[in-house]
Order: sequence, then C-alpha cells, then structure tokens
Amino acid sequence: MTLRLATYNVEWMNALFDDAGHLLANNDLSARYDTTKAAQLGALGTVFSALNADGVMIIEAPDQGSRRSTTRALEAFAAHFSLRARKATIGFASGTEQEIAFLYDPDILSVAHDPRGQPAPAKGAPLSPEGAPRFDTVLRQDINADGVEELVVFSKPPLELTAATGDRNLHLIGVHAKSKAPHGTVTPQEFRRISIENRRKQLAECHWLRARADEHLAAHDSLIVMGDFNDGPGLDKYERLFGQSGVEVMLGLTNPRPTRLYDPHAFMALNQRAGLQPTSARFWLAPQTCYFEALLDYIMVSADLYDSHPTWRIWHPFNDPRVSAIPGLSEAILTASDHFPVTIDLP
Repeated sequence: MTLRLATYNVEWMNALFDDAGHLLANNDLSARYDTTKAAQLGALGTVFSALNADGVMIIEAPDQGSRRSTTRALEAFAAHFSLRARKATIGFASGTEQEIAFLYDPDILSVAHDPRGQPAPAKGAPLSPEGAPRFDTVLRQDINADGVEELVVFSKPPLELTAATGDRNLHLIGVHAKSKAPHGTVTPQEFRRISIENRRKQLAECHWLRARADEHLAAHDSLIVMGDFNDGPGLDKYERLFGQSGVEVMLGLTNPRPTRLYDPHAFMALNQRAGLQPTSARFWLAPQTCYFEALLDYIMVSADLYDSHPTWRIWHPFNDPRVSAIPGLSEAILTASDHFPVTIDLP
C-alpha cells in the first residue's frame, strides 16, 4: 500500500467560485489567459481525478476572508467531481486572494493545523537556536547585507500540518515562496533592482523555512516540505550574486545527511545545469513569442522518508508517457494551470 501526496499550483483558482463557494462553470473568461471558467474547472476535475491522491497541497487555493471560505469552495469542488480527497483545511489566511490549502481523503488521513514557533513582536524576531518565529508573524533579518535588519513577512504564510495515517505521523509544510519576477512595465534598471530585492526576500523566506525544518529534523520528525518555491538552481542570473538558490538553502546540501532534505528533481537540476532538465511549470513569454518551462514545484522529504524509497513524479503533459496515454489528460493539464502537478508515492 502506498500513500500518494501531491503539490499543485492552480492558477488563480479563486476566480472559479462565487462568495458562497459555488462553482462558476460558465463561459466567462477565467483569470487564466483565454480560458473560460467552465473549461478550467472541467480540466481541473479531470486532473484531480487522474491524480487520485490521498492529499493535495493546493497552491493558489481560493480566498479566505470575511465573505469567502477556502474550505467551502474546495469541498464543493471535490463533491462536484466526486473526488476521494474531499476534506479541506487551511492555516493562517494570506493577505492576497491566494491561499495554501490541503485537500485530503479523511478515510486515509487525520489532519490538523500545527503551527510552530512563537508569535514575534511587531518589530520582529530573529532566527535563533531556540527556533524561528511563527509563520504568520515577522522575521527580523539583514537581507541586504548592509548591517541593517529588515522585517520579513510572508505574503502567503506556509501551511504547517500534522497528518496521521495508521501508525505513521507526518509533518507537512506547504510553501508558496516569494515570486522573483518583476510585474508590469519597468525600465532595465528597475527590472534589475526589483529582481534583486525579490530574490533577497525569497532567500530570507527560505532561511526562515529551513530554520523550521531544522527544528523538525532535530526532533526526528518525518517531514515533507512541498509547494512552489518560485526558484531553483540556475534559474536566473541574479542567483550568482548570492551564491545559492532558495531551493539549495532548503535542501541543506552541506549539512550532515540526517539533516538534509531530498528531492530527486532538485538534485537533477543541481547536477546538470545544461541539457535535459525536469520542469514543472510552463509560461508564455510575449517578447520571445514562445513558451518557457521551469522547475518551480518540489516535494522535499526527510532522510527517513527518502530511505523508504518513495517515487516522485512530475505530471508533465508532454514528457510523461503515462499522462499522454490517458485520453484528454495532457490537454487538461495544459488548460487547468500554468503549473503541472507533482506527486510522491510513499510506501
């Protein structure tokens, strides 16, 4: 028997529901370019059904607020498509319209929000041997290397969960790290400045996440860190300014083996900077009038889980023959989102 977990960034899923959480399966355009809401919802139903996962960490899940409920929308989605993963949970709501949520099969998993760390004061708290501050508060760190500490806040606080199945207890952290790409029309000088600022913020978030991972690994917890890191080794030229990517920070490659995290797709990207590379997202670049693919989505596991020989898979619409063998699935993955699902099967 295996446990299948997935991470899936669903592009602007919030736009597919009304305030009551009802599916907007109509011919209005969704927030996904040149795609109707009905088409995107239908494609998502096909993809989630094909995944047949015991739990899915959904990145860009529907909004949580005074008028909208993430769990209500996701559970309505699951009921509409008769998904086995039909129970939803979230942690700290974001200040955006994109949440991190977990949709799971309650017959297989018992899941609870399990935030770690102490709330930081308004002026922030640093990383320390005692641990990192809670993810919905403020980190104080010198991210510009100028001797002045800045305040770092997650726009999308990571989702910390305990998930129990049988006699196994897992600790999950869902991640949507800071995007490094500047948005809108900017000058080349502004593009460089914003790109560097965003990379510093993204790296600070990854150091914060890594500090929390260290706490779990010191306690010998079975840990899975999964989601969209908006980063990867060799992904842009600004990485050279800082010596490493946020993904490398999370993996802890220079640490003793028991305190590293493992993801074979990340290792492939690290060890082969040119040639064949795994990718998990596909974007249209207007200036070049073509698509660009990148590895942004990861499932990193602790050494004890790695030693159980799990199987990772990127559900790539072109490169995975098991995807193309299912009629309509490749097209559904391309219609559903600009990211592809990533799964891990744990024995």
